[in-house]
Amino acid sequence: MAQEHVQPCRLWRLGVVSYLNARPLIAGLEVDERVQLRYEVPSRLPALLEEGVVEAALVPVIDLVRPGRAWQVVSDACIGCDGETLTVRVFSRVPAASIRRLHVDGDSHTSVALAAILWHELYGVDLRILPFAGEETLDECEAVLLIGDKVVAHSLLDFEIETDLGAAWKTLTSLPFVFAVWASPCDGDVEGLGDLLSQARDRGVASAAMIAADVGPGMGWPVTLAKRYLTTRLRFGLGPRQREGMARFLQLARANRVVPADRDPVFA
Repeated sequence: MAQEHVQPCRLWRLGVVSYLNARPLIAGLEVDERVQLRYEVPSRLPALLEEGVVEAALVPVIDLVRPGRAWQVVSDACIGCDGETLTVRVFSRVPAASIRRLHVDGDSHTSVALAAILWHELYGVDLRILPFAGEETLDECEAVLLIGDKVVAHSLLDFEIETDLGAAWKTLTSLPFVFAVWASPCDGDVEGLGDLLSQARDRGVASAAMIAADVGPGMGWPVTLAKRYLTTRLRFGLGPRQREGMARFLQLARANRVVPADRDPVFA
């Protein structure tokens, strides 16, 4: 009797944000034989996708429209907010409207662009953006942008004024904000990937409090704060209002010459 040929399982190599905020998006994928996860900070994920190290990655929204990028959004799962984020914040010694020099966390792309846009639109200020690697003399820093888990454990005790960029965006536009989306090359075969990622997101949202309790402490988060973060501050679905917020952000990015005027995101 002839042996039946078994089609090998498709392996998806996925680049994912290494922070707590991405854990609800990959619930169950850690043990899925169809998936291989690669964890990196947000700013490093576009290069993994560009170099073909992964088939899809959770990339900063601003990177979708950089020159030379032919990428498509492949899932309705995302990392976003509808107001305060808790983890995308400017810490300053002076009131927000008085900030002129902003040292920025190199792990971020979208948040840096968002800060520049917010200060221009809200205060008429063109910020001087400077790198912050944690090695500068803090006495020389007027304000610092931090993102991710490090916001919870920061030691910027002399920076008493905090501006949450998600809350500031909501004040400016009344819209949600999307920080990162799943993307892949436009010429790639992504059949079945969108469903795989949506199902993982749905599992993660349903078990967000459990994820916070299990994973949060190991990433420096008090459990109560981690639960509030994952269950009430973040949004993980790319719905119509999120797309509207994303479009508004990219429109302002073009107007402020952060990205080219002729670039729009592509949706699979």
